[in-house]
Amino acid sequence: MTSEAERRFRADMVRGVERLKREIGYNATRFLRMVGEYGGAGAARHLLTGRDASDGFTTLWEHRRLEMSVEAHVLLPWYRELFSEAQLGTAERRLREHCFDVDAFLTQSGRNWPAWAQQEHGEDALG
Repeated sequence: MTSEAERRFRADMVRGVERLKREIGYNATRFLRMVGEYGGAGAARHLLTGRDASDGFTTLWEHRRLEMSVEAHVLLPWYRELFSEAQLGTAERRLREHCFDVDAFLTQSGRNWPAWAQQEHGEDALG
């Protein structure tokens, strides 16, 4: 059974790919195939297994759009439960190694919990 968080994560990944294609002309066809095959969280877990970041991560870094990366999304408080501590650590390490301000990103994101996550997480969502 797929959780609400898993469904929302997948939808966020697909919307993100569409947005990146529109905004920077990046067409993440391999990633979309992975999402189709493994689901959104499964594709993210797969990308977080290696030492090095994916080509897509590098493209986002080159365009200064790491806030749209899988690595940034897995760190969002409402998605953290889908990933292991090791996977979360890998995501954070990659972002920090590329001079992404993880703390500022999470602070800003934490102010904007989606309604579905507020309902699932109750008072935890409100800080």
